[in-house]
Amino acid sequence: MRVYIALLRGINVGGNMLKMDRLREICADLGLKNARTYLQSGNIVFEAGKSSAHWIKTLEGALDGECRLPVSVIIRTAEEISRTAARNPFLKEKGIDMKRLGVTFLRDAPLPAALKSLSIPGAGNDRFFCSDGEIYLHCPGGFGETKLSNGAFERLLSVRATTRNWNTVTSLTEMAAG
Repeated sequence: MRVYIALLRGINVGGNMLKMDRLREICADLGLKNARTYLQSGNIVFEAGKSSAHWIKTLEGALDGECRLPVSVIIRTAEEISRTAARNPFLKEKGIDMKRLGVTFLRDAPLPAALKSLSIPGAGNDRFFCSDGEIYLHCPGGFGETKLSNGAFERLLSVRATTRNWNTVTSLTEMAAG
């Protein structure tokens, strides 16, 4: 069995509510082992066989009808999220405020041409770096005002995306490591 991290997009924002107790029940009903949630925003660490693609489809199907709006699921293995945490290029910079870092997780690999031409007008001092299915973010003015949003990346890259702040990424990495 592998350790997986499921990142649900759009849970408990904009009236799309799902209690974490209910989410853990759904996971148990699906046969996921040792399912544990982190925060109220749809982060699940679990153990299971089968592939990430299988669990994306299965979880999205199980969540259909549980919320007011459809829920997208993005999955990483424990190894993948550990690599993501280790490769953040902004950590090499002096004086970086960890509270201003985040990672946008992409469900699928975008087309290379889309990545190459990726530009977000009005981003100001906010910066991003694309690498292996993730986009690392540094938003010195905070995430509430940035143009580097899930919607912008989804629209420009034609893939599903969800963002987590750096504290959540490191906490999920630790949870997945056991």
